[in-house]
Amino acid sequence: MTVRSRAAVVHQRGGSFTFEDVEIDNPRPDEVLVRIIACGICHTDIAARDGLLGMEFPAVFGHEGAGVVEIVGTEVAGIRPGDKVVLSFSSCGECSSCAGGHPAHCVAFDELNFGDARIDGTSTIWTAKGEPVGGCFFGQSSLADNALTRERNLIPVDDADDDELALLASLGCGIQAGAGTVLNELRPQPNESLVVFGAGTVGLAAIMAARLAGAAPIVAVDIVSLRLELARELGATFVINGLKEDVGARLREIVGDVDHAVETTGLSRVIDQATRSIGPRGNASLLGISTDEVAISPKSPGPHQRVFYSVAGDSDPQRFIPFLIRCHKEGKFPFDKLIREYPASEINTAVKDSLDGVTIKPVLRF
Repeated sequence: MTVRSRAAVVHQRGGSFTFEDVEIDNPRPDEVLVRIIACGICHTDIAARDGLLGMEFPAVFGHEGAGVVEIVGTEVAGIRPGDKVVLSFSSCGECSSCAGGHPAHCVAFDELNFGDARIDGTSTIWTAKGEPVGGCFFGQSSLADNALTRERNLIPVDDADDDELALLASLGCGIQAGAGTVLNELRPQPNESLVVFGAGTVGLAAIMAARLAGAAPIVAVDIVSLRLELARELGATFVINGLKEDVGARLREIVGDVDHAVETTGLSRVIDQATRSIGPRGNASLLGISTDEVAISPKSPGPHQRVFYSVAGDSDPQRFIPFLIRCHKEGKFPFDKLIREYPASEINTAVKDSLDGVTIKPVLRF
């Protein structure tokens, strides 16, 4: 049995998102069908569309969904039809990383989030002619009217109306990753310096988290003036425009050796800049995905330096997303300032606006 739905299908590398009729499997015993109210667009969706993550085409992406539970499998215990939920990345729940509260380092992370299908290889989405479509993106493929997922992907948000669900959808990946790498991994102490390279969704979330942690000074580096203005509003004490200033010289003037750096662009030259900025005991977190093909080898870390790639900010969505929601309600994490809503039908405009820097965090309403 299947459920008829509409989904934004990409047919080839770099192609457009096209809404088409599809058939989605009814839930297996451990699965849940969610009616999607809204879905954020993350640069990881765009990277997957552009073939950077090795996904097969045609495919349905989307991994920042929020909606209402429609059907639950017979083995699902903690979720009921009618529950309002935010969707995040998938993990097995059984390995030592998951058991230890680090599902972003799940041993099956790649298979569950980038495997095109269930972990047993079976498809969840089909064309109207019965041909398989790549799905299970981050365990959800939520750029669709409906998403088939698992209980571990779901974070209940009681009493949220559709407008609140549209707001909370954006917490599923980019915002969670930016805040998580600061609060869960770098863990700056009060009055330790933190520099963010790239003031997009991930970078601005990192800035808000740095302010929560009491880091100081907080420096934002970007080449878009409007983003730097917003970075200052959200907690950056200094901003540097990389098109107008010598970033390295300006950082030395502001902070000297940097305690913590967050690199969000994925560009080789910026990664090199970030790793060279940190002090003898500094830390640098790398979060970006890019088509950059310029080979620059970042400076090798010193004996007491730490340079690492962050996956989802080492977050446990079941705990971290509710924490971010509480901080937002208390006025301490105003991530709503990043968001612009679009009708789902305008998905390609939303993607273009994101790439052009017109919009920081597009959210589609279904």
